[in-house]
Amino acid sequence: FCLPWRKKLWMTIFKILVEFFCRIYYNINIPVLIKEEFTMIQIIAGEKGKGKTKILLDKVNADVLEAKGSIVYLDKSTKHMYELSNKVRLINVHDYCVENASEFVGFICGIISQDHDLEKVYLDSFLKVACAGDSDIEPVLKKLEMLSNKFEIDFVLSVSKNADELTEEAKKFVTVSL
Repeated sequence: FCLPWRKKLWMTIFKILVEFFCRIYYNINIPVLIKEEFTMIQIIAGEKGKGKTKILLDKVNADVLEAKGSIVYLDKSTKHMYELSNKVRLINVHDYCVENASEFVGFICGIISQDHDLEKVYLDSFLKVACAGDSDIEPVLKKLEMLSNKFEIDFVLSVSKNADELTEEAKKFVTVSL
C-alpha cells in the first residue's frame, strides 16, 4: 500500500540519487531519465455498437484483481451493475445533475477529493457522461490530463467516435480503435 505522495517522494529521491551518481562518480551530466509527468489517459474509440463497453468492462474487471487502490466506473445508467466486480464503485452520473463539461470536471474533482487511494477511473459513454460536444472534448481531456498528473490516477474512456474524427490532441490518447 503506497499513498500517492509517498510514491512521488520516492521517485524524487531516486531522481536525485541518479543525478548525484552520474555527476559525481561518472563525471557526466546525464539528463534525468525519469519522466516527471505521470499522464495516463486511454481512449477506446469507435462508432456506437462496435463493442467499446465490452472492452471497458473486461479491462476494469481484470484491473480490479491487481489494484491496490480503489476503482470507479462512471456511466450514464446502472445497466452494467451486474457485469462489474463488486469491488468497483459504479456511479450513475445522470443522478447528479451534471449538465455541462465544466460541471463534469468539478464532479470528477469531487470524486478524487473524497477518495485518497483512487487508482483508476473508467468512463463509459464519455461524450454523454461528460456532456462534451465536439468543441468540449479537448478542454476536458486537458483537465483530466492535469488531474492524472497531479493525483496519479489513470483514466480510461470510451468515446463513440472513430479515431480519425478526433482532434490531434485526443488522438495521442487512443489505445484501442474499433
